[in-house]
Amino acid sequence: MGETLKVRPRVWIGLAIYVGYATVVFTVQAFSGVRYDELGESGSNLFLGAGLSLIIAAVLLAITTSLLGWWRPALFEQHRSVRWPIIAPILMAVALVFNLIATDWAAYDGAFLAASLVILLVGFTEELTTRGLLLTALRSRLAEVWVWLLTSALFAAMHLLNATSGQALGATIQQVVFAFVGGTVFYILRRVTGTLIWAMVLHGLWDFSTFAVTHGTVGPLAAIGATINLLAGALALISVAFVIRGANERISAPTPSIA
Repeated sequence: MGETLKVRPRVWIGLAIYVGYATVVFTVQAFSGVRYDELGESGSNLFLGAGLSLIIAAVLLAITTSLLGWWRPALFEQHRSVRWPIIAPILMAVALVFNLIATDWAAYDGAFLAASLVILLVGFTEELTTRGLLLTALRSRLAEVWVWLLTSALFAAMHLLNATSGQALGATIQQVVFAFVGGTVFYILRRVTGTLIWAMVLHGLWDFSTFAVTHGTVGPLAAIGATINLLAGALALISVAFVIRGANERISAPTPSIA
């Protein structure tokens, strides 16, 4: 894998990308003037308040990853972990199906649906930033347990920014806790399948489903989805040790083309 790298992975590079991503998203969303608690009111609010920042961030992340030459380590594992912990991501997928069933689709118009589809990009941007590029950088120095812990914690910390754009502090703290658990589910999916791509897909669909189910009248099956998601998170926290155990994913690049 080392021969494909243009820049040797270093922890500070991963952290700089993380801060840069958060800064770009926060800045674009702040200039939109749309509060977090107003995103679901219309398609234009959702696009300007969230979708636009994701489009810009996706382009910048793709350019950055190409310049670094980190696509392969960011997207693929060298070795897959034990398989059975995939039960947690499967449960999360089942939960999002219940969200979609419980969605009031009659409340959708074309603009809101289009903006909602743009939200799928969050799976690409947030996963590539944290469990892609940041993970690659951390693996250059740290043991895998720290890679899981820091990528999940920093992914969760991203959501603190929502408190600065209108979301109540209590709701934000709760979101941060759930994001850490969700990040663990996505980490497990990467390790079990050997690729970040499936985590990107699940993450994007999950966020799409959470916006969808809260638009209009929430159906009764949403409670079942929430319960299943809690079970997925609990199982993820229990099983993550098994996907970390024996991991040999350290990144080395003995002769990078750029220092």
